[in-house]
Amino acid sequence: MSQSAVEKLVRCPGCGGDSVYGPANLYRPFCSERCKNLDLGAWASESFRVPTEAPPEDAQFGDPKLQ
Repeated sequence: MSQSAVEKLVRCPGCGGDSVYGPANLYRPFCSERCKNLDLGAWASESFRVPTEAPPEDAQFGDPKLQ
């Protein structure tokens, strides 16, 4: 069986449905343009955030031992 005949299915990060992970799917790893755009919109509106251990806005910056 050739490599192109085997379709790898992955879980769509948007809806959780099956998504073909290969050159035939222009939206990979998403299953559709809709899921891709919803994900992009969530990042653009800052709904998704990378966790950080930044100090609160009113706290002094730098090493607290040096202050």
